[in-house]
Amino acid sequence: MDEKMDHDARIEEGWRSFLEKGEFKSQIRQRRIFRHLPSEPRCKFCNAPFHGPGGLLVRVLFDKGPSRFNPRLCNACEHYAAENLGGAEIELSMLFADVRGSTTLAEQMGTTEFSRLISRFYEVATDVMVNSDALVDKLIGDEVTGLYTPGFAGPDHARVAIEAAKLLLTVTGHLEPEGPWVPVGAGVHTGEAFVGAVGSKQGLIDITALGDGPNTAARLAGAAAIGEIVISDDAAEAAELDADGLEQRSLDLKGKSEPVSVRVIKIQPASQ
Repeated sequence: MDEKMDHDARIEEGWRSFLEKGEFKSQIRQRRIFRHLPSEPRCKFCNAPFHGPGGLLVRVLFDKGPSRFNPRLCNACEHYAAENLGGAEIELSMLFADVRGSTTLAEQMGTTEFSRLISRFYEVATDVMVNSDALVDKLIGDEVTGLYTPGFAGPDHARVAIEAAKLLLTVTGHLEPEGPWVPVGAGVHTGEAFVGAVGSKQGLIDITALGDGPNTAARLAGAAAIGEIVISDDAAEAAELDADGLEQRSLDLKGKSEPVSVRVIKIQPASQ
């Protein structure tokens, strides 16, 4: 029992050092190098591209390629995660962004055209999050999730997450007079979450965030209208956000016993 406790403690401290303390400089440096190499898709953990010239380069120089079992991880990161199942509870900032009214869009556009739209949204959102040092946690349905940890994004991770949200809504066309090419709403929250590798050595492994923090961020994104970034007061305070002129709302979120106070940034043409 003591041996297992020691092992679990070592695993937790390793993840904490990586995610929170900014240690393991070589791995973090590798993430930042790989993000400049084309092309999507790429490993969600180290940013190694899987295809194109970038994919060829990392296969030759770093012996990294897509996992045979998990399309979101490279073979090296999947091996690391399998050997280090577990994680650490840390404070981080979370950005959730999703396509608003996707069911109606799918009905209007048809399956093939809608699939292309979502793929384009994934590509643009992933590019914004990777280049702002997020761990791109999920690409599910019409939603993208970015995790901004102190070790990757720095101590001002809340500000970085909010700026990434603003950029994401900008590049999806929400400042254009004719409107966005895809309607997006976003939520940003700063709080505690368990971040690490979940699964089993014999099964599918994922690197993700679990707990009330991610759930809250997801609910905030769900409450955002087209062109809105709904920011929890916790994230606003951590980012030292200038709230003058920003709308304040009190939201009743599913799973929350008390209303959640938020600030709202609207990314819209000046005439609106």
